[in-house]
Amino acid sequence: MGTEAPTGERVAATLREDITEGRLAPGTPLRDAVLATELGVSRHTLRAALRLLEHDGLVEYQMHKGVVVRALSPADVNEIYRVRRVLEISAVDQSALAPQDGLDELDRCVAAAHAAVAGREWGRVGTASLRFHQALVALLGSASIDRFFASTLAQLRLAFATMHDEARWQTPWIPRDREICDLLLRGERQHAAALLRQYLDESETAVLDVVRAHTADRRSRRRRTSQQPSQPKEV
Repeated sequence: MGTEAPTGERVAATLREDITEGRLAPGTPLRDAVLATELGVSRHTLRAALRLLEHDGLVEYQMHKGVVVRALSPADVNEIYRVRRVLEISAVDQSALAPQDGLDELDRCVAAAHAAVAGREWGRVGTASLRFHQALVALLGSASIDRFFASTLAQLRLAFATMHDEARWQTPWIPRDREICDLLLRGERQHAAALLRQYLDESETAVLDVVRAHTADRRSRRRRTSQQPSQPKEV
């Protein structure tokens, strides 16, 4: 019988899920007193959870703001896609050994994404696409890899949060998820791996462009703020 995860890890998992679902965007302050009350845990437990998320690269401490959800850098994006290539392509290559319910989960995730597109629920589209890739890596059958990859996908969702037009961004990827899924269900792993490599190359380039533009905008705003003359103090 498995042991229950420590409370701090469970709280971290809850907050990680909120990021993956798009409920916590970059820059969102995570005030320990407020969150501890909302989640029904002690502030000590909440702080332990935030340290775990900081280790995962999902939150950071900022002067005068406290702990906030991170905004990704281009280097973060590069690292995410290095991880994705290794794990997702390995999962495709080894999918013949995966249980049928794991392959069926791929199909369910793509169906959920198509339903979200039909309903024009763009936040759900992004989440469903992430779930497809999470289910793909789950075919490897490793709980440790699944936990690691959950943080990787949460980081990727933070990149999605910088998209100005999420509908335009998300829609083209869903048919490609479907094509990869169908190839795997038919056992055409070599073709699926080739499509996945192309998918990840194009996705990385597109995400990098958006994150670099967002990073440049933030730097420009900070420069303008620092160059503003200070207001004279009243006497």
